[in-house]
Amino acid sequence: MLQLTRDGEYAVRAVLHLASQPDGKVSLITEIAEAQGVPKSYLSKIMQHLTRAGLVKSRRGARGGFALARPAEAITLRQVIEAIEGNIYLNICLVRKGECKRDEGCPVHVVWKEAQRKLFEVLDGKTMAQLVKDAADIRRRLERESARRRA
Repeated sequence: MLQLTRDGEYAVRAVLHLASQPDGKVSLITEIAEAQGVPKSYLSKIMQHLTRAGLVKSRRGARGGFALARPAEAITLRQVIEAIEGNIYLNICLVRKGECKRDEGCPVHVVWKEAQRKLFEVLDGKTMAQLVKDAADIRRRLERESARRRA
């Protein structure tokens, strides 16, 4: 089964949380963990990976915490996922030429290649800024629907 790991899921949630904060705001690990329903100790490990990948910056001390290392418009969903999961390959034959002995004459190889290209197109096409906006739109829609049901 092709599936994002829990680490990848939590990383996306954490970066979305940081992207939704005002510019310059540093968020405590406890704040992110609580808001996103992620165990704090588990999230600490994920935040280290995101920091090493250059997506998040950390600050120690009394005013310590985490913030995005660059604008939310410059961070894609693929970058967040790959920071945690590593490079995405839908099949072994896409890792590098010759990795699979059949990649030259395999009719499915071209299908995997096209599917991976389209997946990258989708993941690269969504920035954290866009996802924050999408989340706000979803919240507004749900609030309107809830208000209509109550009326």
